[in-house]
Amino acid sequence: MQLKIMPKKKHLPAGRAPLILFLCQVISALEVPLDPKLLEDLVQPPTITQQSPKDYIIDPRENIVIQCEAKGKPPPSFSWTQNGTHFDIDKDPLVTMKPDSGTLIINIMSEGKAETYEGVYQCTARNERGAAISNNIVVRPSRSPLWTKEKLEPMTLQNGQPLVLPCRPPVGLPPPIIFWMDNSFQRLPQSERVSQGLNGDLYFSNVLPEDTREDYICYARFNHTQTIQQKQPISVKVISVDELNDTIAANLSDTEFYGAKSNRERPPTFLTPEGNASNKEELRGNVLSLECIAEGLPTPVVYWIKEDGTLPINRTFYRNFQKTLQIIQVSEADSGNYQCIAKNALGAIHHTISVTVKAAPYWIMAPQNLVLSPGEDGALICRANGNPKPTISWLSNGVPIEIAPDDPSRKIDGDTIIFSNVQERSSAVYQCNASNEYGYLLANAFVNVLAEPPRILTSANTHYQVIANRPAFLDCAFFGSPLPTIEWFKGAKGNALHEDIYVLHENGTLGIPVPQKESTGTYTCVAKNKLGMAKNEVNLEIKDPTRIIKQPEYAVVQRGSTVSFECKVKHDHTLILTVTWLKDDHELPSDGRFTVDKDQLVVADVGDDDGGTYTCVANTTLDTVSASAVLGVVDVPDPPFDLELTDQLDKSVQLSWTPGDDNNSPITKFIIEYEDAMHEAGLWHYQTEVPGTQTRAQLKLSPYVNYSFRVMAENSLGRSLPSQPSEQYLTKAAEPDKNPMTVEGLGSEPDNLVITWKPLNGFESNGPGLQYKVSWRQKDGDDEWTSVVVANVSKYIVSGTPTFVPYLIKVQALNDVGFAPEPAAVMGHSGEDLPMVAPRNVHVNVLNGTLAEVHWDPVPLKSIRGHLQGYRIYYWKAQSSSKRNRRHMEKKILIFQGSKTHGMLPGLEPFSHYMLNVRVVNGKGEGPASPDKDFNTPEGVPSAPSALKIVNPTLDSLTLEWDPPRHPNGILTEYTLKYQPINSTHELGPLIDLKIPANKTRWTLKNLNFSTRYKFYFYAQTSAGSGSQITEEAVTTVDEAMASRQVDIATQGWFIGLMCAVALLILILLIVCFIRRNKGGKYPVKEKEDAHADPEIQPMKEDDGTFGEYSDAEDHKPLKKGSRTPSDRTVKKEDSDDSLVDYGEGVNGQFNEDGSFIGQYSGKKEKEPAEGNESSEAPSPVNAMNSFV
Repeated sequence: MQLKIMPKKKHLPAGRAPLILFLCQVISALEVPLDPKLLEDLVQPPTITQQSPKDYIIDPRENIVIQCEAKGKPPPSFSWTQNGTHFDIDKDPLVTMKPDSGTLIINIMSEGKAETYEGVYQCTARNERGAAISNNIVVRPSRSPLWTKEKLEPMTLQNGQPLVLPCRPPVGLPPPIIFWMDNSFQRLPQSERVSQGLNGDLYFSNVLPEDTREDYICYARFNHTQTIQQKQPISVKVISVDELNDTIAANLSDTEFYGAKSNRERPPTFLTPEGNASNKEELRGNVLSLECIAEGLPTPVVYWIKEDGTLPINRTFYRNFQKTLQIIQVSEADSGNYQCIAKNALGAIHHTISVTVKAAPYWIMAPQNLVLSPGEDGALICRANGNPKPTISWLSNGVPIEIAPDDPSRKIDGDTIIFSNVQERSSAVYQCNASNEYGYLLANAFVNVLAEPPRILTSANTHYQVIANRPAFLDCAFFGSPLPTIEWFKGAKGNALHEDIYVLHENGTLGIPVPQKESTGTYTCVAKNKLGMAKNEVNLEIKDPTRIIKQPEYAVVQRGSTVSFECKVKHDHTLILTVTWLKDDHELPSDGRFTVDKDQLVVADVGDDDGGTYTCVANTTLDTVSASAVLGVVDVPDPPFDLELTDQLDKSVQLSWTPGDDNNSPITKFIIEYEDAMHEAGLWHYQTEVPGTQTRAQLKLSPYVNYSFRVMAENSLGRSLPSQPSEQYLTKAAEPDKNPMTVEGLGSEPDNLVITWKPLNGFESNGPGLQYKVSWRQKDGDDEWTSVVVANVSKYIVSGTPTFVPYLIKVQALNDVGFAPEPAAVMGHSGEDLPMVAPRNVHVNVLNGTLAEVHWDPVPLKSIRGHLQGYRIYYWKAQSSSKRNRRHMEKKILIFQGSKTHGMLPGLEPFSHYMLNVRVVNGKGEGPASPDKDFNTPEGVPSAPSALKIVNPTLDSLTLEWDPPRHPNGILTEYTLKYQPINSTHELGPLIDLKIPANKTRWTLKNLNFSTRYKFYFYAQTSAGSGSQITEEAVTTVDEAMASRQVDIATQGWFIGLMCAVALLILILLIVCFIRRNKGGKYPVKEKEDAHADPEIQPMKEDDGTFGEYSDAEDHKPLKKGSRTPSDRTVKKEDSDDSLVDYGEGVNGQFNEDGSFIGQYSGKKEKEPAEGNESSEAPSPVNAMNSFV
């Protein structure tokens, strides 16, 4: 079926039906849509659209403009009445009317007076369909008259008396605003004692001497003319009783003098209003203001109650120090008795104000315009209320309806006009007037009878785009008279629309509550009445909704960091998407720290103000979706503030504070620090800490400290800045409660005792006059204590003491209040002297070429004359006289702590002659040396030869040159040279061993293979064994004839083919090896390395043929593929010398109790030459040979 809207019938029923039934039938009259094209075609009675206010106060200094604007079809003409009679504007040259308007402009600025045009004006707008009228506009010029001149006598009154300063401003239009000021235009201060009343007078409940002044001035401000008028100043003098008696003594008898207590206290009385009761009348909707001002001493306080009810909570306000009660938007329900009560310590008084709320007329139902078609029925209803009840009167086209032309379709029933079977001649404008003694209401409502065929006002082929599952509304704005019926069809064939999925509204709109993709299509709207038909097609397209598939998430970051919010959106691809970010529902700050990417918002250097709710808003032309996330900005807390000290006792005080902002991270604890401004100003010390839930702490204090405290707050992110310091608090002085620490007694000379201690700081002194009582006596004697009181110092020297004698020492603190507790005695010694004797029976046991053991007898304790610190061994290498001339003898020192009687001498040189002596050491120094003791070290293995070079290579020979070892460590017996060839695949050949006499430094090897690389191993020997080796490589030269033959062969075709075949075979083998290796295959690399091991890994000793010690030096490793010496033939030097560095840290070292090294050298050891670095890859034989050229 089709959806259809049927017009409601509006004919009167047969017979006389109750009025209420009729009104229900005619209540929905035809409405004219505000379509510009439609309004251009339809005739319409006038309607007043703008007019001046009923009470129109004008500025007499400006032109008078009385507004009256109206609309209608055809456009209306305008006329005016003044004071009830026609106002002919053409006869007054000062009056003009605006074109196409009814607004009057009266030019009084050039000539004329505003008072001439004072009166009541009314505007009428008229066309062929009727006439509309404006309100009665009462035009009055504003007035701001001056105060009448009057002579104001100075006022003198006694202290405590009440006073009212009258203002009595001139009557202005509108009434002025009153305020009191002095000559300097400063407002006079007001209080519960002094205040301004509603009438403008200034009330004093009681006067005080400070109220004396000569410039109490009342000002009246007339806002309409922006002028201020001033009353003559009033002089007030407040005097005491004695001053008042002196003033009137000359004019009064003795019996008229004031008593001494004439300004005595008194109960309240009202200055305004007078009496016990009064009445107040106010209009509905205005502000009700009730006032009670009382005098009394002391100053009374005013309270308000409503006798028969409660004061409205949301509409009640107290002004003027509770002397004025105001109720806004007052209504009839606010009528009743209100009571003000003035009260002071001597009594109370009350005043009852009876309030009556009246009401000017106000609308219950104002008449509405009616558009009817011929033959229809309708009604105009005009209902108003007020207090008293307003009377309703009707006018037709501005004329009282009683004398207006008769209309048979019209019937008046009180506040209602009933129309039945109207015709076009029934069109008119009706005015309803509701009035009572407090005012009136005037409303225009027209009846427009039209006969029009249907019109569809919605644009043809309107295209609607709607999001799926969201309601769709297809407009079909229509007009016709009589009211047309509306039908909707879908598709070209007019598919029926079912009521279960479609909604048809009275304005013709088709609603689709839940449209789907299949709802897309063409819809046709058809409007019909008895005068014709109209139709219109619209198109509907359903779009996919916009969705946020990745929403921003809640984040908490620290101030100064960077945070990002992600917002991924999916939308219909045919719609344009815009994504906007908001902060707290406002635009993002215009700050470079905010960066918006495609799907992301990044906020850098986050600050406190950046915290809040961030919203991602995704917009298309059809829908909007949003998602929000909260950003919490955290940081260390703000410093606490408002520090306060309470419960101040001698040794404790309570500190309280107010926490600062925790910056969104709860405070976990408060740290309290103190400053001693008397002793350590500017230095803060830790006092205590309390949990973050506490805001006070009981602090223990020390005597004689000028305390200041500060507090720091701490949360999970760190500690706040310190608070501002508290007030200072100085505690009382007391005797010291502790003695100095670190008391010691040591002599600086053999005959004194230096007593030292760590002084108390100012905080520990507990009072002024800090001193120390120093006491001492010999530990092993029977002497009495010797004491002396010294100033606040840290040492005292006792002279004339025996050498190195134990003493008992005490240091006690005292101040002006008293002594600290008795201190405990500590033991010290008087000064030391140098030891008297040298160690005896020194002998040396040589263990090997680099190490010897020394023994001696201990020195008697009495001869040490001090604290035994140990023994010191001086030793040096004895040298010939010729060497001694070239360089000084180098002595080395070893210290053995404590009472040790033996020690080890490491780092000796083999095959050397040494001397040594031993000395005992105490705190003063070392004693005499023991007699020098000499010893010899045995031979050792030599160091490597200093250099090895290969020179003069030939086809079958190579010549080697070398330098002897720098440290032979004995007598060289011979050199050993070992060498072996290396083939083109870097495999080692057989090893050849050759012995060379010790006196040789050059050797030539003959019968070598031409163009062959050899590796050489070379080292020296003593009777102790073989020394370290050096290595070198060299290549014999190439035969020129052979080289030429090789070149000839290389140019032969068969040779080139053979080489290519070999290369292909090698490539295949490499591929196979690579595959096997990836599968975990193993190769006999280890066997190959073992077969060509470096002979120096197991060198043979010459004497017994046994294997020597294994050396892990890099040059000792067997030559493998890729291991070569550098091409510049630098040789790595092997250092086998023992060094003191091996026994201690650098030159200075020590031995522990078992005799290990703890000594130091007296001179620096010569630095050994740096070791060379071996090359990582051997050159080819050709390259090696070229290196000799």
